Amino acid sequence: MVVNNGLKLALIGIALGVSGGLLVARMLASLLFGVTPMDIPTFVGVGVVLFATAFAASYIPALRATKVDPWWR
Repeated sequence: MVVNNGLKLALIGIALGVSGGLLVARMLASLLFGVTPMDIPTFVGVGVVLFATAFAASYIPALRATKVDPWWR
């Protein structure tokens, strides 16, 4: 449940970031050197890295929380 909620937020953020990035890249096309404004591998690569980071940031604490004994006093 924790991982699911974290990844939902990450996907929303990635979708907003990619769409905003595409819009800004189009406006700043004249300032980009060596890369096209619609450089799909760059956008996909950044999205994958952000998703993997969000997964690790959600999964590691959730995994550690499952190892805690709730009946320990």
